[in-house]
Amino acid sequence: MKLSDEIMKLMILNVNLHDEKAKQKAMKVVSSIKGIESIAMEMKEKKMTVVGDFDAVKVVITLRKICHTDIVSLGPTNNKKDEGSNEKGKKDGDDKNNKDDDSIAELVKLYKTYNPHMTMYYNVHSLEDNPNACIIL
Repeated sequence: MKLSDEIMKLMILNVNLHDEKAKQKAMKVVSSIKGIESIAMEMKEKKMTVVGDFDAVKVVITLRKICHTDIVSLGPTNNKKDEGSNEKGKKDGDDKNNKDDDSIAELVKLYKTYNPHMTMYYNVHSLEDNPNACIIL
């Protein structure tokens, strides 16, 4: 049994979308990422909620190609089955998990994607390529 199969993440993103077309495009791009189970979008608050077993950095990078994106929160989902069994053992490990989640969220926030500069191409003609050029020197 893999540990990653058991952990379901809940990520809330602050997404700067203005219209329905951009919302559909963002949801389509996020839904194509492997491991996502559900996506919810609140246009009034401009927040997107993603649930599943996925790479949070990959989700943010793909959304930043479309619009400005910030992580509001990232953590495990609240399952009632897991709360009862893990509540005893979570007291010491809970602080460590929160610090890890906060550090991951801060690293993702610091990483910004920049558009690369366009490459300039120059056409250079030499005299040898031109059949009408004077060859006698």
